[in-house]
Amino acid sequence: MIRPSLLAIAACLALTSPVMAEKLTPERIFADPALNGPTAKGVALSPDGKRVTYLKGKAEAANVQDLWAADVKGGEPYRLIDSAALSAGAKELSEAEKARRERARVSARGIVEYSWDEEGRFILVPLDGDLYLDSVADGKVTRVTQTPGDEVDAKVSPKGGFVSYVRDQNLYIKPLNGGATGGAEKALTTEGKDALSFGTAEFVAQEEMDRFTGYWWNPNETSIAYTRVDESTVDVVPRADIGPGGATVVEQRYPRAGRPNAVVDLFVQDLATGKVVQIDLGPNKDIYVARVDWSADGKTLYVQRQTRDQKTVELIAYDPAKGPNPMVKGKTIVTDTDAHWIELSDDFHPLKDGSFLWSSEKSGYKHLYHYAASGKLIAQVTQGDWPVADLEGVDEARKVAIFSASIDTPLERRIYEVSYAKPGKPKALTPAGGWWTAKVAETGGAFTAGYSDPKTPPQTALYDATGKRVRWIEENKLAEGHPYWPYAATLPVPEYGTLKAADGEVLHYEILKPIGFDPAKKYPAIVSVYGGPHAQTVSRSWQKVGERPYLEDGYVIFKLDNRGSTNRSAKFKRALDRRMGTVEVEDQLAGAKFLADLPYVDPEKLGVMGWSYGGFMTLMLMTAPDTPFKAGAAGAPPTEWGLYDTHYTEQFMGKPDENKDGYANSDVVNRLKALKPNSLLLLHGMADDNVIFENSTRLIAALQKNAIPFEMMLYPGERHSAPGSKTKGLHVLKTHLEFFDRQLKGQ
Repeated sequence: MIRPSLLAIAACLALTSPVMAEKLTPERIFADPALNGPTAKGVALSPDGKRVTYLKGKAEAANVQDLWAADVKGGEPYRLIDSAALSAGAKELSEAEKARRERARVSARGIVEYSWDEEGRFILVPLDGDLYLDSVADGKVTRVTQTPGDEVDAKVSPKGGFVSYVRDQNLYIKPLNGGATGGAEKALTTEGKDALSFGTAEFVAQEEMDRFTGYWWNPNETSIAYTRVDESTVDVVPRADIGPGGATVVEQRYPRAGRPNAVVDLFVQDLATGKVVQIDLGPNKDIYVARVDWSADGKTLYVQRQTRDQKTVELIAYDPAKGPNPMVKGKTIVTDTDAHWIELSDDFHPLKDGSFLWSSEKSGYKHLYHYAASGKLIAQVTQGDWPVADLEGVDEARKVAIFSASIDTPLERRIYEVSYAKPGKPKALTPAGGWWTAKVAETGGAFTAGYSDPKTPPQTALYDATGKRVRWIEENKLAEGHPYWPYAATLPVPEYGTLKAADGEVLHYEILKPIGFDPAKKYPAIVSVYGGPHAQTVSRSWQKVGERPYLEDGYVIFKLDNRGSTNRSAKFKRALDRRMGTVEVEDQLAGAKFLADLPYVDPEKLGVMGWSYGGFMTLMLMTAPDTPFKAGAAGAPPTEWGLYDTHYTEQFMGKPDENKDGYANSDVVNRLKALKPNSLLLLHGMADDNVIFENSTRLIAALQKNAIPFEMMLYPGERHSAPGSKTKGLHVLKTHLEFFDRQLKGQ
């Protein structure tokens, strides 16, 4: 997925502030301790509800994480597992694990994920390619595996009887025997090699569909559903992985727009008998297996099947025990269609009575619906001119759904509950003013939540079902001793406002003014742009740390969420359908005109910067007729959408042979005659396996062919998330600052 990738910061004023704030340098941003303060990641409430677990970076090395816990009844949080005590972190990860972490945007080391069994007896911790098991009863940590290969996508089975994992493209299980790990592992599949793998999510499933697994335990842990992924039909794109020590050629299976995808089949294996049945996904193999879930009683397997054109998603119910075998037929119980596209979500939730919750944008906004087991609609659960963000959880005892949404304004997000038995007006569980996220317990309605606003760094706490805070997990209060405290007196707080697009749609923007702002002066300004689908850049939340040095350096920073961005109506998001590089560019140009007309902005000194889709937008804005931008920094830009992957590109553009004009009009190379000499800085990681380096090399060749001078900075060994890299992020930031100082200030 083309996603924004800049670093986060900001700070809030407590009751008192430092007398004088220090200048926040780029070097300090990438030093330890982290300026954001202690933040909890991967927060989970134990199945018995007695404690909260989470990941937290070390004070002396924020990028290395440990597993922490806090008892619900109170007391200080404590470190449950020290990653350094289990591993020195020297083991080189496999290419498969590196790619998986890149897909999930995981840049940390140490403990980066963990999982509870549903009985609450064990915590499984993958660490540097091996597995460790923490026994809750006695706190003993046992090493489960020690092999040359990596155990990938490891899980504890629902009742804690097994661990499961993928190694060398095959799926394995290992009995735990009450916590001991003496049982021999068993390979459920053995044919995985070369282009064939079992139990894994294919490239586009991980990168674009937010499906990071390829196998699913049933709740009774009596059987496992798993995928067989055949990539033999997918084009091999040789990718030079150029690092500081030399170059290797990776033969990457990369399904480009219009080209063949991997063929995904689905099987269910009964663990007692070893019997394997295949799930009938239909005669058309050119489909996406979007989601797989089990019913609460473990008898029904649900599959969300998405068509290649992404205009239809079907929810299909299967009974693997009844067959007919060996190919199990299913029944389509819900079909969602749209003339543009259907967006995937994780909102499907099977209930114990056999009914289920489901979300759809068929009303014009994403809302929740309650269906009977047969697929008959029982009720629309939420409604209004606002979208549900996510179904966060369900309290079946009270028959309520807990969800996140931006009901009052797209700039804020709150947690709500609503009855699905008797739908009515949602009840807010959290206050307004900022941005909330939540994770709801399996029973009881309690939830952990994160909160931030422009004056409050990220906080995490446990709340009961009424929304009352039970305890802090990480209060992260900005006060003396907080890493950001020395800079808090000059906290940059955005100013928010709205513009109108050409079609009348309201566009939200935010402005950050320079430190020591003088309204009598005129300042250079930089538009920080993303501009693509699935992202929102303007919100009342903790601001980005990488932007403070620009404010220290005397720049105005401007952001605008154009048509096509998320958290709005279906119409707003789909305005760029089959025409990427048009309406979103128009909206950003309107924003630039507004910015240039501000009395404190120098209209002759406008810059623009962005990474990934933001890099594409930077190039499109720099090559627009009569562009107002004097300089632009484009990072890892897709320059021709035919080079990008199937699921993302075809969702918005269709296949290349179906939309030749759309692809040609969005090809940056076709617009270069409008680019001003010496106005462009191009940046790219030289091991990027997402926006492959070819996107930049074809641009470089075209710029040279047209004798257009430009600047370039390449990053050996870096993949797509170079701005967040612990090793290269500082250089990325300083390169941007130095470029804009020369181009906009003449320094």
